[in-house]
Amino acid sequence: MKKLPGIFNDVIGPVMRGPSSSHTAASWRIGRLGLDILNEPLKKALIEFDRDGAWAPNYREQGTTLGIEGGLLGLEITDERMKYTESYAREKGITFEYQISSFQTSHANTVRLTLWGISDKSAQIIAVSLGGGSFEIRAINEFPVQLSGDLYGIMVFNKNKLDLTDELKAAISSEIEFSSEQKGDVFKYELKSSYPFTPELVTQLQHHPLIDEIAFIHPIMPIISGRQKEMPFTTVQSLIDYAKKNESDLGDLGMIYEKCISGISEEELIDKMKEIIHIIHKSSETGLKGTHYADRILQQQSHLIGNAERAGKIKNSVVNQIIANVSALMESKSAMEVVVAVPTAGSCGTVGGSLLAFSEFIGSTEDELIKAYFAAGIVGAYFAQGPGFSAEEHGCQVECGASAGMAAAAMVQLMGGSAEQALGAASMAIQNMIGLICDPVADRVEVPCLGKNISAAVNAYASATMAVAGYNPVIPLNQVIQTVSRVSKTMPNCNKCTGKGGLAITETALNLKNMLKEMADVTDLQNVQLLKDE
Repeated sequence: MKKLPGIFNDVIGPVMRGPSSSHTAASWRIGRLGLDILNEPLKKALIEFDRDGAWAPNYREQGTTLGIEGGLLGLEITDERMKYTESYAREKGITFEYQISSFQTSHANTVRLTLWGISDKSAQIIAVSLGGGSFEIRAINEFPVQLSGDLYGIMVFNKNKLDLTDELKAAISSEIEFSSEQKGDVFKYELKSSYPFTPELVTQLQHHPLIDEIAFIHPIMPIISGRQKEMPFTTVQSLIDYAKKNESDLGDLGMIYEKCISGISEEELIDKMKEIIHIIHKSSETGLKGTHYADRILQQQSHLIGNAERAGKIKNSVVNQIIANVSALMESKSAMEVVVAVPTAGSCGTVGGSLLAFSEFIGSTEDELIKAYFAAGIVGAYFAQGPGFSAEEHGCQVECGASAGMAAAAMVQLMGGSAEQALGAASMAIQNMIGLICDPVADRVEVPCLGKNISAAVNAYASATMAVAGYNPVIPLNQVIQTVSRVSKTMPNCNKCTGKGGLAITETALNLKNMLKEMADVTDLQNVQLLKDE
């Protein structure tokens, strides 16, 4: 059965700190699995980026270092200490070294980690960030692998010994996926499972006389893979046909989709979504109260909308509240507070900010809002089957563009519209943002990202209104998503989150980048003192 993207694994989430899900969350996940692979306390890490890749020019500014270091330090990504990982590493006596190198890659966001443990045991890992926090480890010690953090795994290496393939196959159940490979005199054996390995198998492998190295890989994704059930619809059109036949709305279909992906109950999925929504609303509240963080361009502005309303400068409206909420979420993100990437951290304001404002405006219940998020999730899942959410590959059309489509569909759901209308709204919203470039000023995900999130949210509101009123989207959603992929191939790489094009190379942007670098050096010294004081 074809593995499909999940709403919780690939679209709504991760829950995280940091400016960018592709930079910070994915690199945190890579680092966290790296600890499992090394399988002993870390002493030193060499982190390399390919000089022709997208991460080389901005890996510090966009939070890649925070993510990798936090993962390798064993911190939870929501831990307050994620704000100053370099200082924490120094306190623990762990060394991180960064290099821009040349090595063969197959993705713009590729990193090579060489890890050394306290006994000088080492492991080399090549991994990629796929957008929105999704990642894949593709090589360990030059052996090709495919690890995405959604399965239990055991990695076994032995040198100058007999081939253990037949013995290991005989020791495992048929549900465990097994593979083996030999390079020179080294054998690599890999076991993957949707369920925890039995204590008997773990003990047998740990005490096997011919096994030199063993690593136990723990899943870090919200949903374990391999429990997927057959989907009652596949294409966008078959989804519409199913909805009409069964009188289902898009929220119903999002729930069915995720139940089939995860194999878990509707009650558990509702609880997961309820917790996600609670975190989003808390992040908005945090932003509106005011956040402070030195290493950013924009300090608090979200309160200005309310101030202007109270002063009579602007009239109260749902659009005003959308703007305030989106701003608050983006400010929380830029201040390293906890946010939910929906579908990315760079576009986290659009869905959460617009749905919070709109649901309050029309008096939606909690259950109605949960269904709206599942409606948004299934639109994102179809988008993930297309281009995905990596701005380094496709520009901001796959971040703010995708989030606009998701928010539009969710608002139609809240309005009581049909699944077909919701998908039409998503189509119109995404159409309006095709070709959107990614050009963060000073490599911070703030300018013009804040304005693009607000534009995406207001675009979503307008698209939802048009769809329910009966406007014709003309181009079906699946063809719009295909167009996004096609357009991205014609976009120059300088406009794909590299800091080498668009607004990022204006005189003001370059001056801001230099100023923020000088400030960051001072802040790091202050963090060292803070850790000593604690």
